[in-house]
Amino acid sequence: MVELGYTLSSEEHPPNTLVENAARAEELGFEFVSISDHFHPWVEAQGESPFVWSVLGGIAQATDEIDVGVGVTCPTVRIHPAILAQATATTADMLDGRFFFGVGTGENLNEHVLGDRWPEFEVRMEMLEEAVAVIRDLWEGENYSHHGEHYDVENAKIYTLPEELPPIVASAFGPKSARAAADIGDGLWCVGPQEEPIENYAEAGGDGPTYTQIDVCYAESEEEALDTVYEQWPNGEIAGELSQVLPTPAHFEQAAEMVTREDVAESATPLGPDPQPFIDSVQACIDAGYDHVYFHQIGDDQEGFFEFYEENLEGEF
Repeated sequence: MVELGYTLSSEEHPPNTLVENAARAEELGFEFVSISDHFHPWVEAQGESPFVWSVLGGIAQATDEIDVGVGVTCPTVRIHPAILAQATATTADMLDGRFFFGVGTGENLNEHVLGDRWPEFEVRMEMLEEAVAVIRDLWEGENYSHHGEHYDVENAKIYTLPEELPPIVASAFGPKSARAAADIGDGLWCVGPQEEPIENYAEAGGDGPTYTQIDVCYAESEEEALDTVYEQWPNGEIAGELSQVLPTPAHFEQAAEMVTREDVAESATPLGPDPQPFIDSVQACIDAGYDHVYFHQIGDDQEGFFEFYEENLEGEF
């Protein structure tokens, strides 16, 4: 049985709107929301990037039942894992069993801002594994010190802890990160109907929930939706590892100059008012093995998408 969720895209919406959208998603019966953790938007046209841990406090007060996850935080460079251990413990306490914590190796776009070097993937993977171990140890609520390869913690103790510790869901795309997700995480996080990460995760012993996001754009016409995606989310069509290494929105805009409207039109992103492509996209994720699928409605018209979902998609799966 699949659970359906909704993306709180912090690159596109101001903080109070994100809180309102979370409450609206709960009202419509979505089973979870995922909020992105960014310092910068991908491109200037998106225009926002509030501090996720502040927004989560608002969401905790504005909702009652819906599960809430961060999808995903890089706990390695911009914010020390000891600080994130405290932030996640507080958030989990406020959400009272509804919080889950997504982690990944991150993007230079968000992590370079303190002037730290952006390491190669193998080092970032080592850092993620150590960071998750530090977070889990601090969640034990005991006085703790750690002097590792990448992090130091000295005489730290977290006093505000939830009754139920949140699951850690690890992002993965390639085989190495999928296997690591099975080792360090309680679930797998991905994008789209990719089968290989699921297979690698399961082969490595992973048996937790599996999450994947699908980009969509409801609009009154396919042409309007195409314009919205092309203008506000061209980064979705930037292939390869560029998304991990480009440092600024300006660089993403330069890379997006290679993306054409035809590229967007030919992508897997459902566009326009016809519900069938949306249904097909979710079904492809279910067929690939995911049990949690969530919609990222690109652009400003979130209420239009909510109404479209209620009329056409709710109850289809």
